[in-house]
Amino acid sequence: MKVLVAGAGIGGLTTALSLHEAGIDVQVIDRVDELRPLGVGINLLPHATGALTELGLGDALAAGAVATAELVHFDRFGNEIWREPRGIAAGHAFPQYSVHRGRLQAMLLDTVRERLGADAVRTGCRFTTAIQEDDTVRAVIGDPRDGSSREMTADVLIGADGLHSAVRAHLYPDEGPPRWNGIRMWRGVAAAPPFLTGASMVMAGSNHAAKIVAYPLSVPARPGDTVPVNWVAEVQLPEGGQGEANWTRTGRLDDVLPYYKGWRIGDLDVEDLIAGSETILEYPMVDREPLARWSFGRITLLGDAAHPMYPIGSNGGSQAILDARTVAAELARASDPVAGLAAYESVRRESANAVVLANRNMPMDRTLRTVAERAPDGFTRIEDVLTEAELQAITDGYRRTSAVR
Repeated sequence: MKVLVAGAGIGGLTTALSLHEAGIDVQVIDRVDELRPLGVGINLLPHATGALTELGLGDALAAGAVATAELVHFDRFGNEIWREPRGIAAGHAFPQYSVHRGRLQAMLLDTVRERLGADAVRTGCRFTTAIQEDDTVRAVIGDPRDGSSREMTADVLIGADGLHSAVRAHLYPDEGPPRWNGIRMWRGVAAAPPFLTGASMVMAGSNHAAKIVAYPLSVPARPGDTVPVNWVAEVQLPEGGQGEANWTRTGRLDDVLPYYKGWRIGDLDVEDLIAGSETILEYPMVDREPLARWSFGRITLLGDAAHPMYPIGSNGGSQAILDARTVAAELARASDPVAGLAAYESVRRESANAVVLANRNMPMDRTLRTVAERAPDGFTRIEDVLTEAELQAITDGYRRTSAVR
C-alpha cells in the first residue's frame, strides 16, 4: 500500500511516522516552497503526548517543552476565579505539554526525514484535484513556482492540509468560507520572568470583551532568567471585522495593546508582555460546520482539514495526532484501503465533531462573562460572585473538551 499525504503540518507528519511504523509506504507533499518553523505556542493534551511517546518522541518532546502543571483563571484585575491541575498533576499517565508550534513541527519533520528518507516530504507541491479508479487514486499536483503540473498515484490520499484544505474543497466544492464567531485573536511570544509555578497556564478576563491566555514555552536555564511566554489575546469585535483567516498574517501592536492597558496577573505584566513581542500574528477565531462524511473511497480528511475547531481546550493539534494514529492503525489492519478509511472515520468522526461543537458552547466562557458582569471592579472572594454550581461548570466544560476522544 502507498499513501499520499497532502500537508506537512503536525497532523500530516504524525500520520507519516505512524504509517511508516505500520509498514506502509508514504509520501508527504506540501504547497509551500520551504517548511519553516512558523507560528507560536501550542498545547498537547496527555493523550496526544502519549501518542507521540509511542512513536519514540517522548524525550525529544520533553527537552523542548514545559510540562503544564495547572490552569488558573483570573478576572482582568488579577483576582483568582478558579484553578485545576493539568497533565501529570491531574493524575494522567503523560504530561500536558506547552511547546512552540514551529519547534514541534521541526522535530516531526526531522524525524520523518531521518526515518523515511530525505525525499519523504516534498515541497512546492500543490494538490489541485484527484481522479479515483478501481485500485488507485491519481492526484494532480501543481508546482506554484512555474505553473506546471503532474500526477502522483497512490492507493490512498489523505488531506491533512489545514483549514483551507484543497482536498476538502475537492470533496466539498460548494462549502464556502470558514465560520467566524466574532472574536479576533492576536498571538505572540515574548521574554518574561517565570510566573506562578513556572509551569502555569493563565487565563484572564472574558472573550465577550477582552481575554488573555499566557503560558511559558521553556523553563529558565538559570535562576533569574526570563523564559519565552506565549500569549493569545481574544477580543469580541463588531460584525464585519473578520478579515482573512491566515495564521501568518502580521498584526499591529496598536490594534491590540489598548485592550490590555494596566492588566497585571500576579507577577505577569500583560501590557509589557504584549509590547515585548517581536512579531504579532492576527487571526479571526473560526471553524467549519462538522461534516457528515470524511472519506470518499480512497480519499479521506484528517486534522483541521476534517474538523477545524476553535482553539479552546488545547484540542486542535491533539485531535490531529489522534487522527493520525487511528488512520495508520486502521489501514494496517484492513483488508483493503477503502475499508481502512471507512473504519478510521467510524472511530474518529463523531468524537472529533463533538469537540468542534463543544468548543462553540463552553460554559467556562459564560461563567467568566458572569464574573465580569457581577463584579466589574473586581472582587475579594470568588464565592461572593459565583455559586458552587457555576464554578463546577468551568471544570465540567474543560473535561468535556479535553477528554480522550
